[in-house]
Amino acid sequence: MTKTTKSITKRFRITKTGKILRMPGGINHFQAKKSRHKQLSNKGMRPLDKQQNMLLKSYLYH
Repeated sequence: MTKTTKSITKRFRITKTGKILRMPGGINHFQAKKSRHKQLSNKGMRPLDKQQNMLLKSYLYH
């Protein structure tokens, strides 16, 4: 039986419809030099594209 990769489960979320969502990179540090619009547009989860979605579903077995 395949185990779930725990590091993947901490970084991604799966919706009820099966989409895999991720947080955008580069939002934890150095926000002062970015415009307020850029800071706010990076908030929230982003869906993965189909190719990455298929790859990660093999790691998110359960």
